[in-house]
Amino acid sequence: MRFIPFIFMATIFTTLKAQEKAPSNKHFWYTLETTAAPDVIWEIWTDVPNWKNWDTGLKDASIKGAFGLGAKGTITSLEDRRSKFKVVAYEKGRSYTYKTKLSLGSLYVKRYLKTENGTTTFTHEVWFKGLTSGAFANTFGEKFRKMLPDVLQNIKHSAESK
Repeated sequence: MRFIPFIFMATIFTTLKAQEKAPSNKHFWYTLETTAAPDVIWEIWTDVPNWKNWDTGLKDASIKGAFGLGAKGTITSLEDRRSKFKVVAYEKGRSYTYKTKLSLGSLYVKRYLKTENGTTTFTHEVWFKGLTSGAFANTFGEKFRKMLPDVLQNIKHSAESK
């Protein structure tokens, strides 16, 4: 029983330290500022059929039903690889995370935003988990990392032109 507080504190410390790590092909993120209102960014993010308009790695995307926790959909890469996704975390107007299953692993994409002093910052965070996370990070991580700045610039341009 004495170890429970220790384990709890170690878990919190490890979680906080994870955000301090430098980006790698296995876990990376990119943040951008915009003058657009957060609800405009949110509208762009949750309009799944139009993800292909700003995500330079997608050919198509679709969703079954309304966007929210548990929502499921399909994304198609430029190389015609189809993958199913599921929204596994959701805080309306602020953030969501979706998960795509991979062979013996998963790809997670988290999108979140905040507003301070009239400026909205928005972030896309991507990570691979599971037994094959290293292999998928080696195969796709660098390509996805290099796309993120352009993807966020596309969102910023679209949001600021509305």
